[in-house]
Amino acid sequence: MTIADTKILLLGGGDLASGVACRFFRAGFPVLIVEKEEPLAVRREVAFASAVYRGNMTVEDIEAKLVTDGKECGEVQGEGYIAVTTCENYRNFSPKYNKRVLIDARMFKERPDDIDRDLTDLVIGLGPGFSAGDNVDVVVETSRDHYLGRAIYQGEPAAYTGRPGSILGLSEERVIHAEDDGLFSSGRSIGEHIRRGERLGELAGGSIEAPVGGVIRGLLKPGLQVKAGTKLADIDPRGEEEYAFHISDKALAVGGGALEAVLHCLDIN
Repeated sequence: MTIADTKILLLGGGDLASGVACRFFRAGFPVLIVEKEEPLAVRREVAFASAVYRGNMTVEDIEAKLVTDGKECGEVQGEGYIAVTTCENYRNFSPKYNKRVLIDARMFKERPDDIDRDLTDLVIGLGPGFSAGDNVDVVVETSRDHYLGRAIYQGEPAAYTGRPGSILGLSEERVIHAEDDGLFSSGRSIGEHIRRGERLGELAGGSIEAPVGGVIRGLLKPGLQVKAGTKLADIDPRGEEEYAFHISDKALAVGGGALEAVLHCLDIN
C-alpha cells in the first residue's frame, strides 16, 4: 500500500485537527475531515471546519473544499485538496470511503462511545478519553508538557486538567466561555487588537468584555446559539497578529505524533 492509497479520515476540523490534517496532507496522504453541521471552532482562521460555512477554506497554503458525497470527495482529493463533509452527508457515503486510518480529533476529553475499530486498519485518538490497546490502537499526547505530541502505543495520555495553555503567564484569563445559553454575536474580527475591558461581543443580550488585552486569536462564528460553557473567544496577550493565522506549535506536534503512528503501524511503501 502506498501513501497515496492510504486514506485518512479525521473526525473533527478544529484548529488541532487541522494541524494534524496539514501534516498528513503535506506528506501526501488523501485526507477527509468530518464535522458537525454547525461547527463551534473558535480559531476559525486555522480550522478547516470553516469550510462547512464558507464552502472552502485555506489554512496557510493548504485548501480544503466542502463535499457532499463519496464521488465528489474522490474528485476533490484527486485535484490536490483536503475534503470536508458534514456528519449527515458522511452517513450517505461512508460505506464507499475505504479509509485505512481513523483519527478522532474531536477533543471530547472523555471516552467516546461511537468508535468502531473493526471498520478501519488503524484508529488513533488525540488526548484524554482514549487508551491505546483498549478503545484505540494509538493515542497521541495533547497535554502541553514534556510529552506533547508523543505517540502512545500502550496506555493512556495525561488526564484533562481543564486549564488552557499558558501564554505570558495567562491561562484561564485569556479564554472566554459562555456563562449562559443564548445567541452569540460580535462585531470584532480574528486578528484584531483589543484592550482589556473593551466590548468583545454579546451573549443573550448581555455584553462580553475582554478580560485581558492582546490580539483576538479565536472568535466563535457570530450568530450561533450556544450553551453555557461553550468556548467563545481566545485572546493572545503577545499581540502578534500573524499568530492568529498560523497553525500552533501544539497542533503541529500532535500532527507529527499521529503521522509517526501511521508510518510505524502500517506497511506503507
